[in-house]
Amino acid sequence: MKQECVAEHIAIGTEILLGQILNAHAQTVSLEFANHGLFIYHHQAVGDNLSRIVDVLNHAAGRSNVIVLTGGIGPTEDDLTRDAVAAHLGVALELDEKSLQDIESYFRKRGRSMPAENRRQAMRIQGATMLPNPYGTAPGQYVEHGGVHYFLLPGPPLEMKPMLQREVLPRLKRIFPTPQVLVSRTLHFCGIGESHVDEQIHDLLSSENPTVAPLAGEGEMLLRITARGGTHQDAVQSIARVEQEIRKRFAPYIYGVDGETLQAVAFRLLAEQQATLSVAESCTGGQISTMLTGVPGVSQVFAGGVVAYDNAVKRQALGVHPETLERYGAVSEQTAREMAEGVRERLGTVYGLSTTGIAGPGGGSDDKPVGLVYMAVAGPRGTEVFRSVFSGSREQIRLRAAKHTLWRLIRTLTRGAGADA
Repeated sequence: MKQECVAEHIAIGTEILLGQILNAHAQTVSLEFANHGLFIYHHQAVGDNLSRIVDVLNHAAGRSNVIVLTGGIGPTEDDLTRDAVAAHLGVALELDEKSLQDIESYFRKRGRSMPAENRRQAMRIQGATMLPNPYGTAPGQYVEHGGVHYFLLPGPPLEMKPMLQREVLPRLKRIFPTPQVLVSRTLHFCGIGESHVDEQIHDLLSSENPTVAPLAGEGEMLLRITARGGTHQDAVQSIARVEQEIRKRFAPYIYGVDGETLQAVAFRLLAEQQATLSVAESCTGGQISTMLTGVPGVSQVFAGGVVAYDNAVKRQALGVHPETLERYGAVSEQTAREMAEGVRERLGTVYGLSTTGIAGPGGGSDDKPVGLVYMAVAGPRGTEVFRSVFSGSREQIRLRAAKHTLWRLIRTLTRGAGADA
């Protein structure tokens, strides 16, 4: 029976624990492993302290047979990863002459002499293999001890990732040959909460291959489908069967897959239908326009937006009737309707969007609570107005309203294209 790879990543650096830098290596290592059918089961971070690093290694070696350490192999005295691994294994450090020559050559090619402290980077853990680092002075190291495979990699991302891809993963594929590949596909939902989705997919969550996992997002939620297969196509086919079932249950709420965003999908649908768009925003304060203008090429379909925060701007720039504002208020179905129709007419676009609401934290009432937002979509087939009450902070309410409005536009465009509503 072939042994399974049970891998762990340990990030070394006090700066990580202080929050001064993001532990992005955790994501990078996990993604690269998963792309090769291997898995990271644990992540840890520890500061530049010899005894604590040794403690972490002792714990990791008791549950994992692959340990990838990133950081702490530089030239300074607080670069302790080499020392800690040697102490953990109970072996000595010894000078690796070839690595020393490579480091000296690195500096010589740049017209500089090697500082004495860089000699530390040529210290090899007894029994280890040095891993070349073509983009920096710190060579990595690989050592196997007691059935555990240790990889020491540098901290700078532009040095670490190439070494991970060239030195670590090929070795692990030889050590742990696997006939399976791993493929994931993520479905993006809007207009429905995670708990509502979860209660309708209990039968799918129990599957071991493919697996289905709900993921929370801000103003939306995601379902990740992951499958293993003998080939990439086998895994894709397994995912397709589950995806088809999910789409049967949630078709109106699924707007995209994988890296697609609401604004990118809206742009694509508008472009396909040769339709244009304008936006009138009150409570979202230009957030929808900002999201749209972040999409390359959106100028093909997006004419512009009006941030109509004050009632005078709603009247003068959008043509909202004074009687509407006086009788129903700025936060109302009627005002949202006239805002969307007004921006559509004045900017001469096929579709117009609008938002008006109470983002808080103050300004709410029993009739119009904080989080109340009216959103409207005006188009060739008329105007639809939607009412929602969003929870969260001011920024959360604004972002959720912006996303929900774009989702409503996508629903309108999808129906216009003849898709099942």
